[in-house]
Amino acid sequence: MSKLKMRLGHSPDPDDAFMFYAIAKEKITSELVDFEHVVEDIQSLNKRALNKELETTAISAHGYLKVQDDYRIMTCGASMGDGYGPIVVANENIDSLKGKKIAVPGKLTTAYLLLMLYVDDFIPVEAAFDDIIGEVKSGNVDAGLLIHEGQLTYKEHDLVLLHDLGVLWAEETSLPLPLGLNVIRRDISEDLQNEILRVHQESIEYSLANKEEALEYALDFGRGIDTEVNEKFVLMYVNDLTVGLGENGVAALKYLFDRSYEKGLIDNEPRLDILGG
Repeated sequence: MSKLKMRLGHSPDPDDAFMFYAIAKEKITSELVDFEHVVEDIQSLNKRALNKELETTAISAHGYLKVQDDYRIMTCGASMGDGYGPIVVANENIDSLKGKKIAVPGKLTTAYLLLMLYVDDFIPVEAAFDDIIGEVKSGNVDAGLLIHEGQLTYKEHDLVLLHDLGVLWAEETSLPLPLGLNVIRRDISEDLQNEILRVHQESIEYSLANKEEALEYALDFGRGIDTEVNEKFVLMYVNDLTVGLGENGVAALKYLFDRSYEKGLIDNEPRLDILGG
């Protein structure tokens, strides 16, 4: 019996690499499916999902709201902050961001949705996530919204922290901060959906049980960070809620979506349809 080939999208970042290590290195396999890894920045993956290009993919929680008719959320693979999250930085302290240009890593990212929740009347300037520090330092923008390891390394570039959106979230609710999800296309049969879920979940569990080898693999995706920063960043976003959302993870997603809908930041009323949840 020949296997089906399916595309699996994930970002070129240490936490995603850590999660999918066991699939990439065939530590965890399927008798039904072979996966072709599509490794692109999260905004590009969000856009691919808009076109239903990938059978299963990482996606921003914000991006999911645009594709909820075509994809289901998988209970595993979520990236959630616990008192931390995307940050806003600048070359110097700025009292107010009203009317200021802020470089953002894409308007479908959850970071951008959070920025709209907590900062009013700014001017967004889209940029590749790994160009944002340079855009800030050059003065092309007044501030930058950082995701991924930039949250830990911005001080090395002599930038100052204006807002930690994860801290603002934690001041508002005791729930974790949902940032990224894994989703699967609805037109795939239920049996195959469950098989893909199994492989994803077991890959995450394998990496958490074999951290040293998975972290070594993830380090190559860290854009020059050292082993200490790599481990800190990965374990910030790969945890028990990544293995399975549970009640807290589902409640966090619902809170984010309802809060954004009430503020008029999203057009369609959100609904949760979670495979394995």
